[in-house]
Amino acid sequence: MATPRTRKWLVTTGAALALVLAAGLYGLAQQTDEAKRDRTVAAPGGTYHVLPATLETTQWGWLDPKEPPKLVVSSGDTVAVETMMHAHNKIQPGTTMDEIVALRKANPGGGPHSVTGPIHVNGAEPGDVMEIRILKITPKAFGVNFNLPGKEFPTIGALASEMPDGFVRYFYLDWEKRQAEFKPGIMIELQPFPGILAVGIDPKDPSPRKGGSTDPMAPVSTLRPWKNGSNMDINELQEGTTIFIPIFLRGGLIWTGDSHCRQGNGEVNLTALECASREIVMQLIVRKDSKLEWPRIETKTHWIMTGFDEDLNEAMKIATRETVSFLASQKMVPMSRDEAYALTSMVGDCRVSQVVDIRKGVHCMVPKAIFVKK
Repeated sequence: MATPRTRKWLVTTGAALALVLAAGLYGLAQQTDEAKRDRTVAAPGGTYHVLPATLETTQWGWLDPKEPPKLVVSSGDTVAVETMMHAHNKIQPGTTMDEIVALRKANPGGGPHSVTGPIHVNGAEPGDVMEIRILKITPKAFGVNFNLPGKEFPTIGALASEMPDGFVRYFYLDWEKRQAEFKPGIMIELQPFPGILAVGIDPKDPSPRKGGSTDPMAPVSTLRPWKNGSNMDINELQEGTTIFIPIFLRGGLIWTGDSHCRQGNGEVNLTALECASREIVMQLIVRKDSKLEWPRIETKTHWIMTGFDEDLNEAMKIATRETVSFLASQKMVPMSRDEAYALTSMVGDCRVSQVVDIRKGVHCMVPKAIFVKK
């Protein structure tokens, strides 16, 4: 006869398995339903499009500038984009660590991410800036966090060599309460954002190309963030945020994926609370009146400048230089470059975006509230 402790364990385990199964089935149902949608309707300022995530509209681990557009829109249009979980949706509740490792090895040089796109925006040309307004993010039903075994991947993760066996845990995402239970006694507030938001590749990106190609237009892995955005993992990119990304290829060629539902700055074990999005609703605007070298972000409360480099110190310098340039060029309260440098040191909140994507990231935040002149 089962003891009370055994019965309690069976009930707890059964409930957990039921949650995992329900999350997986719900996520699959959402994916199936979303794939059937093909809606283009009028919207304020443009047209509203829907781009579902299917094997035809998503790529696993590479940004290929020669990939045919999956959607063609005009500047000012709004697009609701669905995203998949990693490895073309092969990571689902119950996927084991051994299976995750096998998937990581199955795409040499490429990222684990599934990215939906590209989206061609009429009129976008190299040298322009793509303004992307994130209007709404709705996650699917489950999330996952894992770190790869340090004994096989000793450099992937801040403490990889100290975590030899790897770890994976799946989570049910309660979107009505906007929270997930890490374990009994610990609740995580959901703060969804796209880990990857990119325009087409920079032909001068020093990243290695697929298959060792020396062709500057060969596919670039989704692993490394760069001037075109890509795997920035900046947790400020939530609903209501606008990002400005320099354009390198005709049409802009926008991709998104690697959806996250919560991430701490640093993303230290390799992954965030990885999830997939039922829809990320974005308005896409081609800006011909702006010139940028690196992506910049605007929230309701901050301007945010970015920097990416394999050396974290260099990433910090880039983000700081971008912040100084922003402050020295803004027109609200004119200032010299020396003054901008001093102000950055006093109010610029520079944060480590992530340290696990080969290229480290830093983003420096300038509060809008310091500008009091009307």
